[in-house]
Amino acid sequence: MCGVAGTYLWPGGGALTRRMTAAVAHRGPDGSGLYRHRAGPGEVHLGHRRLSIVDLSPTGAQPMVSDGLALTYNGELYNAAELRTDLRALGVRFRGTSDTEVLLEAWRRWGTACLPRLRGMFAFGVFDERTGELVLVRDQLGIKPLFLVRRDGGVAFASELKALAGSLGPGLTVDDTSLVASLLYYWVPDSRCMFREAEKLQPGTWLRLSPDGRSASGTWYSLRDTAEEAAADPHGGPDLHDVIAGSTRRHLTADVPVATFLSGGLDSSYLTAIAAQQNPGIAAYTVGFRAQDARFEAMPDDLRYARSVARRYGVDLHEIEIAPDVTELLPLLAHHLDEPIGDPAAINTYLICRAAREAGVRVMLSGMGADELFGGYRKHLANTLAVRYRGLPAGLRGAIGAGVGRLPVASARRGYRSVRFAKRFLSFADLPEETAFRRSYTMYDRGDLLDLVHPDLAGPVDEVLAEHAEVYADSALTDHVNRMCLTDARLFLPGLNLTYTDRASMAASVEVRVPFVDVEVVRAAFRIPGNRKIVGRQGKAALKRAALGTLPREIVHRPKGLFSAPLRAWMRRDLATEVREVVHEGLLVSSGLLSRDALVRLVAEDAAGREDHSKHLWHVLTLEHWYRDAVALGAGGAVGAPSGDTTASLA
Repeated sequence: MCGVAGTYLWPGGGALTRRMTAAVAHRGPDGSGLYRHRAGPGEVHLGHRRLSIVDLSPTGAQPMVSDGLALTYNGELYNAAELRTDLRALGVRFRGTSDTEVLLEAWRRWGTACLPRLRGMFAFGVFDERTGELVLVRDQLGIKPLFLVRRDGGVAFASELKALAGSLGPGLTVDDTSLVASLLYYWVPDSRCMFREAEKLQPGTWLRLSPDGRSASGTWYSLRDTAEEAAADPHGGPDLHDVIAGSTRRHLTADVPVATFLSGGLDSSYLTAIAAQQNPGIAAYTVGFRAQDARFEAMPDDLRYARSVARRYGVDLHEIEIAPDVTELLPLLAHHLDEPIGDPAAINTYLICRAAREAGVRVMLSGMGADELFGGYRKHLANTLAVRYRGLPAGLRGAIGAGVGRLPVASARRGYRSVRFAKRFLSFADLPEETAFRRSYTMYDRGDLLDLVHPDLAGPVDEVLAEHAEVYADSALTDHVNRMCLTDARLFLPGLNLTYTDRASMAASVEVRVPFVDVEVVRAAFRIPGNRKIVGRQGKAALKRAALGTLPREIVHRPKGLFSAPLRAWMRRDLATEVREVVHEGLLVSSGLLSRDALVRLVAEDAAGREDHSKHLWHVLTLEHWYRDAVALGAGGAVGAPSGDTTASLA
């Protein structure tokens, strides 16, 4: 995995490209390269930082230049061997064994028509010296990122937003709607960007830039269309286990050691077992927490299951106790994540990858994506149960709601997970389908969000809510469960899970691969009707059936684990002082962006044990740290800024 950067027809583009390439050095500590060429009235500059995974020799170095084409590429092609064979049959002679060279030659032969042939994760820029055109491309499912800024006919692009913002900060402004979206979701949808002038190249699309200043774009892969086509053919295709095992084996391809994440849950255990059959003695990494934190959070004992899987399959298990200094890690991760993300699992990912890197591991496999595709989250089961709940008499539903409302979510010594879940369920169970689904995993309802933000942001609030409704309705799927899965695969997966996984792992200079987030696994997942994904009170039923030929029943059917963190313990202990400071004196409050009174209420309800707002407050802290960095760069700040405050001025 690598870091890319570049400029096209951008005044001073060479210096900017050098700065951006240096800013993504953590993504590729093994080598660097720069390329420059004339492009019409200006120049193109490409930069690259290399993390050597396949073909460690100089023949894999980038930017790769050959016979009039120049490529800067971040990714892995898992079908590179097949493509190499096809290209050799056409007369191509290869200098090395890298997938970068395969991609370059595939582009030379087929141009954008090569894209549907690619199976992997990637974001790249390819420049044609003969035409003077630069094309930017992103993979089908949004696994790898690519940010860009357009200005005065020129374009600057990079693997990370911080690389652009660090150089262009004074020319950027915080986007109101994206900031509101980050509060609603606790992450920023892939369709939006926290800086108004920047954008994310969308999954499955390309952007062509020409020296005459024109640009063109196209979509070469549609997740929605793929899901609809698969759902129309539920009995077609290979066996699900064969698809997953095949994808996992492809993801093991590397010229360096590969390890796995192993939480002891179904997804990571399944991949680890398959990987161990292919690579006996493979290493795996798992996390545990301080005993007092785990007790307070009432967390399941995932370590027990991880150890069981490791013993059964001869896996070299490395256990990491997470007792972090969160006061130091919080600002570090807020910086590395590019945009405000309120999921503490990013800390787990970073610490695991850091430990793996110290042990010489450069590649890790993750079970990310299985829950989204196969209906494995509690929200999926909860929403199917909510349909039944809405069939109960109104009087009975009222009595249940009143009774649960009186229960505390925590005492002075421990939290009550079942009560938290019950309160969460009742907060959306009576709502219409799309609204209930949104409320089952977002942070606020419309009224609470309006109370929290500056009054001038009422429009962006409604815009963000409308966008969710549009995505949910934007398919011909009639299956409730698969509508939720498709919405998650389009919003939740690229906006949150793939984003924090990429940034947190690359902060430690480790490549994380996600075998479930694969075009063939996606196709297989949407061939499965929803009533085979959620059966009774069992989520991810189809995946469990597939895994039973590999894993023992006690692992397949264990209670769902959480790749998360003891937030309540951290908020009550490690971060209590910082919470008070941010709520009363933070930049978000002093700028007028967030309401001090609303935040004080959240803190009071959480402290009293009436409600669990630990996730809300954690995200406020992450947003505060991100916003401080943005203002420090000179990027504009908040609506309602105090008069004369030149550090916070949104247009």
